[in-house]
Amino acid sequence: MLLQLHVKNLAIIDEVEVDFTEGLNILTGETGAGKSVILGSIHLALGAKADKDSIRDGAEYALVELVFQAENEEQRKRILDLDLPIEDDNIIILQRKIMPARSVFKVCGEAVSVSVLKELAPVLLDIYGQHDYQSLLQDKKHLDILDSFGDGRLTDKKAILKEEYAKYLELKKLADTPEMSPEQRERELSFARFEADEIDKAKLIPGELEELESNLRKMENSGKVKEGLSRVLQLVRDEDTSCENVLNRALREMSNVSSLDEDMEEYEARMSEVDSLLRDLSRDISSYLEADDFDEREFARLQERVDLINHLQIKYGKNIEKILEYAEERKAYIQRLENAAEEGERIQKELQMQESLLKKCAEEVSALRKEEAQKFEQEIMEALHDLNFMQAEFKVSFEEAETVSANGKDKIVFMISTNPGEKLRPLSAVASGGELSRIMLAIKTISAKRDAINTLIFDEIDSGISGKTAWKVSEKLGRLSHSHQIICITHLPQIAAMADSHYCIEKSGQDGKTVTQIKALNENGALNEIARLLGGDSITEVVLENARELKLQAQNAKNG
Repeated sequence: MLLQLHVKNLAIIDEVEVDFTEGLNILTGETGAGKSVILGSIHLALGAKADKDSIRDGAEYALVELVFQAENEEQRKRILDLDLPIEDDNIIILQRKIMPARSVFKVCGEAVSVSVLKELAPVLLDIYGQHDYQSLLQDKKHLDILDSFGDGRLTDKKAILKEEYAKYLELKKLADTPEMSPEQRERELSFARFEADEIDKAKLIPGELEELESNLRKMENSGKVKEGLSRVLQLVRDEDTSCENVLNRALREMSNVSSLDEDMEEYEARMSEVDSLLRDLSRDISSYLEADDFDEREFARLQERVDLINHLQIKYGKNIEKILEYAEERKAYIQRLENAAEEGERIQKELQMQESLLKKCAEEVSALRKEEAQKFEQEIMEALHDLNFMQAEFKVSFEEAETVSANGKDKIVFMISTNPGEKLRPLSAVASGGELSRIMLAIKTISAKRDAINTLIFDEIDSGISGKTAWKVSEKLGRLSHSHQIICITHLPQIAAMADSHYCIEKSGQDGKTVTQIKALNENGALNEIARLLGGDSITEVVLENARELKLQAQNAKNG
């Protein structure tokens, strides 16, 4: 759920903050008041490209913040899968600071890339504007829409299909590799054997480089270590004021004290232990210093080994594990070259088997799609009737593609007839702008039951509609707002009347500059705004009464 929008220094916005609520949030305002800037600010926070005019004149930067609450477990899991933080009470704060040369994106205070933000956006909300409605005209989008409607069986089978298709492509690539001439094969064999032998002769052991480098550092620092230990030994025993001499004097004094008071014998014993430990330490340090254990040949051997491993890493892989993997790949390549004829036959057989398996998997996906398509058609028809497509018919048309892909073998097209007696035709050949927005609303209504996204934003959902159709759209939004948070920009009073929370976007002049502001309307303010939408600037008592009736009718429809 989107809890708050905060915008500062963006275009004609000085600074605004909006607290959204559950249910249907309606935004209205006069043409040019800045409704598009408000929606645009949400797009910007979610990673949309910002142009140089985004920053308000005279400001150094623009700022957009969105505060969400991840209300369901699926949302929270997907956010954590992106390695993004979630604050207390499942709060997610998105912030974008737009500067002339760059933008800085943050999620809950942690800097993120725009690519990560674009992965996060569809987890938090869906935005539907004119561009999204137009996407319905693209037949290739229809398959995605149908698949998103499907249940877990279709999702799981599609994942298997994708894996099988990847295996098929790999085998196809091997099968399509041009056959080498004997001379070329011999050159390839010679080079592959050289690389494999070079790695084998090194007898690499995973993890050995770290151990070698650690031992080298110890040997390189051995001189400094001995110098330091010599100074330590001097301080411990080789000066009049050394630790041993001072401790001996203290021990004699403690012996005198304990002879006078037997309770002091424990202190004397503990001091004797310290003296013994210090003498043992002194002997150990002396032994270490007397041992000349620096081995020049061992040092050279270690350095040579490190140089060899670094050389192999440059040639074959960033670490020993990768180098060994490369060696196995080269050995497999050698085997294929040495058995080229047999290998070719084996690949062809595997390719044929994989092709059969892929087709079978595609058939299973297609069968599940056709099963889901029947349910999809039925639910879309019901939703379209609710949106005043009283005589509409809707079908999902299936055709078989020439080749199987990662999506299977199906080409689908949404077919519709909006008037009695008309034959079904592709959606792209029939629907007007107003019809497209209603069809998208119908699709979103049925898919919203299945997804984990709680917040839906609609812009221009009222494009090209009026009268009874506008009222039907309003009712559908009202019903959808029972289960989802809806944010809708509209100019129609029928839709505005259905609001749970109503916000007015206004434009005014301040200090010679144009400023956009948003204010949450109380009951009277909402009635006046509905009246303005009904009657323009001339708000009479009759228009106000019409607004009251419309508001009452909307609430009755919503609660009925």
